[in-house]
Amino acid sequence: MHIHNISQQNSILNTFISEIRDVSIQKDRMRFRRNIERIGEIMGYEMSKVLSYRATSVETPLGTSSIDVLENDIVLCSILRAGVPLHNGLLNYFDAAENAFISAYRHHKHNTESFEIIVEYLACPNLEGKTLILADPMLATGQSMVTTFEALKPFGTPKAIHLVSVIGAQEGITYVENHFDASTHLWITTIDDTLNDKGYIVPGLGDAGDLAFGEKLQH
Repeated sequence: MHIHNISQQNSILNTFISEIRDVSIQKDRMRFRRNIERIGEIMGYEMSKVLSYRATSVETPLGTSSIDVLENDIVLCSILRAGVPLHNGLLNYFDAAENAFISAYRHHKHNTESFEIIVEYLACPNLEGKTLILADPMLATGQSMVTTFEALKPFGTPKAIHLVSVIGAQEGITYVENHFDASTHLWITTIDDTLNDKGYIVPGLGDAGDLAFGEKLQH
């Protein structure tokens, strides 16, 4: 797997990461969502550097200009609900992309710490031969990414796969490395060392879905 940790070089990205982690700032849901969206925009720009381009020309008022433009046929898939702000940021840059949405959540049997990933909703276009971008802001155990991709397989085989997460744990990264093809790209902004006993990233930032949209009732 090709792992791109784009926070290894200092940039304005650091500010947005610090704010989504900061307990005093992240309470502002609108700012939290916007920061995740801006991070998605930065990650989309960085990802665009490894995509495919074709030569074209455009007519200006004063002549003709030659330029290379993106030619990838992109499908952008986000995991509901936490993935929506990240999806929006990526879509701001890949605005011609087709879109897929999937709900995947942790189901704790008998209120135990162990869990399974449940998929209940999926809307997806044909993936055959396309570039799939699978976005989930938190890559904790990696199980959501893998389960989601398994659910997408009936829609076709992508030509290329790009996984996008804001914060990940090393355990989750190792898990997806073992379940995705070696040609897969993982784009991430920061990698934390550990998970707690409930499978949440430490220090992480908390529950990204709750911070973006409010607390949910468990079922």
